[in-house]
Amino acid sequence: MLDGRQRHDWSIASAVMAVMANLHRDPRRSRRLHPSDFDPFAKRSRPIKADITVLKDVFINQRMPQIATENTP
Repeated sequence: MLDGRQRHDWSIASAVMAVMANLHRDPRRSRRLHPSDFDPFAKRSRPIKADITVLKDVFINQRMPQIATENTP
C-alpha cells in the first residue's frame, strides 16, 4: 500500500515539475520534458541493440530488417 501511495504522489509531483520546467525552458535550445523524466518509478525504455547490417538493410536495400519486425507489438 505504501508503494502505491508513493507512486501516486510521484506521478502528481512529476507532472507539476514537468509543467514548471516546460514553462521556463527555451524551445530553441532544449526538448520538451515529460513527467516520466522526473518520475523515479517510471520505466525507462532500453535502446534496441542491433548490428550494422540493420543500417545496410534500411538505407541500401530499402527494406525493413528482420530484427525490427520481431520487436514490434
